[in-house]
Amino acid sequence: MPIPLALYVHFPWCVTKCPYCDFNSHPLQSELHEQSYLDALLSDLRNDATLAGERRISTVFLGGGTPSLFSPGAMETLLLAVDAEIGLSNDAEITMEANPGAIEHGDFADYRAAGITRLSLGVQSFCDRHLVALGRVHNAAAAHSAFAQARAAGFDNINLDLMYALPNQTVEEAVADVDTALGLAPEHISQYHLTMEPGTRFGRTPPENLPDEDTSWLMFEACQQRLSTSGYGRYEVSAYALEGHHCRHNLNYWQYGDYLGVGAGAHGKVTSADGVIWRYAKHAKPAKFQAAAGSVLTSQPLAMRAEIDAENALFEFMLNNLRLLDGFSLAGFSERTGAAQALLLPKVTAAIDKGLLVACGANAWQPTELGLRFLDDLQSVFLPEG
Repeated sequence: MPIPLALYVHFPWCVTKCPYCDFNSHPLQSELHEQSYLDALLSDLRNDATLAGERRISTVFLGGGTPSLFSPGAMETLLLAVDAEIGLSNDAEITMEANPGAIEHGDFADYRAAGITRLSLGVQSFCDRHLVALGRVHNAAAAHSAFAQARAAGFDNINLDLMYALPNQTVEEAVADVDTALGLAPEHISQYHLTMEPGTRFGRTPPENLPDEDTSWLMFEACQQRLSTSGYGRYEVSAYALEGHHCRHNLNYWQYGDYLGVGAGAHGKVTSADGVIWRYAKHAKPAKFQAAAGSVLTSQPLAMRAEIDAENALFEFMLNNLRLLDGFSLAGFSERTGAAQALLLPKVTAAIDKGLLVACGANAWQPTELGLRFLDDLQSVFLPEG
């Protein structure tokens, strides 16, 4: 069976750069030159279309940055091009990230009419004090308003992003954010631990009064309990969903599916007809990406292209699949990597011996509670030798 194919499209600009963000995003210093970037995206898409083979796109994720800085018309043009150049599945999931307070080019009804089927709103918190600490451009009222507008526009598949372990945050405040989100009844909730990523402003100068490890764990347990009792099943380390509303695009990543990456800094992973796995990345700086995408001398605006050998394919497969509570199977490993099972099985045994993995069927395994809590330790068991 062909490996599923997804598409990620990157929009690299934001109103401001959040101090915790390590994504390829750039503060919008002047007018957004929408058409010139859209032209580059379309050129890049045409180049990547040859990698799809006979496969159609099953999911699209419009990420950033802040994609909603671009107009609904731009999104419609892009999605029509995807269908014309490669082909969209009839039931394609098409997600757009949006930040409350940054919907500048049209209302949600226009984005829905353009073909967007799923929204992911970067709320992070419903507490104004915490939003200020995170450098967000919206307040709690804007988050409530954005959600109400999305519902009124007919969106019936909405994710809310939340963060916990924020500066000066208590366990009760973390739970209150979850309770507020539950009151809105989105289909999906993602909740992430605030981390101090290298290269970010918080990474260089961490904020004061961050919750300690024990308090952060209490926040996680209390929030997870709230979500579970409200019908949101945890299916990935940071993802909770109502029945039937798992994020199909992210599941494709975690199950080691293929995906094209279009746009500045976008990454792709493609398995060729002969089973060779390739990774590639586009130039991260928007100006360099646009220049390369528009050049007749450049076949693709690539910053990197590399073949993935068997040991690294094993590690990448496990790095992704171990985020899923349902775990992985030996058959899935063979199908998605083409690597010898003999490479995998000794490492599985080592993880079981450490209490980080447990069997969940014939030739299938899943992380234990200990493995999920110490996921980095579990994933490191599968690192290539040396």
